[in-house]
Amino acid sequence: MQFLDPDAVVHVGPAGTEEAMELAVAPAMLRRAADGELPEAIHVYSPTTPAVVFGRRDTRLPGFRTAVAAARTAGFDVAVRASGGRAVAYTQNTLVIDHVRHDPDSVGRLQERFLTYGQALADAFAALGIDARMGEVPGEYCPGAHSVNARGVVKLVGTAQRIVKNAWLFSSVVVVDDRLMLQDVLGRVYAAMDLPFDAASVGAVREENPQLTRAEVRSAVAGVWGLDEIAPTPVAGETLDLAHRLVADHRVD
Repeated sequence: MQFLDPDAVVHVGPAGTEEAMELAVAPAMLRRAADGELPEAIHVYSPTTPAVVFGRRDTRLPGFRTAVAAARTAGFDVAVRASGGRAVAYTQNTLVIDHVRHDPDSVGRLQERFLTYGQALADAFAALGIDARMGEVPGEYCPGAHSVNARGVVKLVGTAQRIVKNAWLFSSVVVVDDRLMLQDVLGRVYAAMDLPFDAASVGAVREENPQLTRAEVRSAVAGVWGLDEIAPTPVAGETLDLAHRLVADHRVD
C-alpha cells in the first residue's frame, strides 16, 4: 500500500489553540476529499495544550459531564471527535496524524488499512529498539484490536477510521511521552463514566526506550507516511475555512 502520494497536500502543525479546532481539520479534509476537491491530504500535529478527546458515544453516558469536569480540573482541554471509539488523552508530547484520501472503494479496504498502517507503525518502533506489536492490551483506554502496544502490556498508539462515500480518514495518535499525566487524567475520566480502564495499560514510546529523543520518534513516525521530515506547513485555504465552520461540532459547552 502506498501511504502518501508525492502530490498529497501536507499540513504540519496545529491549526489553532484549542483541540476542537484541530479535530475540525480532519472532517474538513474528509469532506473535501469526498467531493473530489482534495485527492489526498495529511495533517500532522502535536496539541498546543493537554486535551481529553471524547467519542460521540461518551457524550450520551450519565457520567459524561462529570468526566468533562474531571478533565478540566486536571488542566486538560476537552473536545469531541468525529471518528469512533472512547475517550483518549494526550499532551504536547503526543503526535496526531490524520490522513484522508479520495477513494471510490473507501469501505472495501477498511480492514486492510487497519492492519497495514498498524503493522507499519509497529515496525517503525521495532526499528527504534522497542518490542512493538499490534493488538489490544487488557484494560486499555479506547480499546481497539489494531492498537499498537509494547510488550503486549502497554498501549502506545491508537488508530481509528471514518468512512464516507468516496473517501476515508485514518487517524493515529502516538503517545511519545507524559505517561504519568495520561494515567492520572484517564483514570479520573473513565471512573466518572463508569467504563473499564487499567491505568497500567498506558504507555509512551520514550518510556520503552528512554535514550530516544522526541525528534527521533517524530522522524520514525513521519517515515511511515514517506515524509522525510516534519517541517511546519500550516493548514490554510479552503480546508481551514471549512474547519472554522465545523469547529462548533467538536466543542464541549
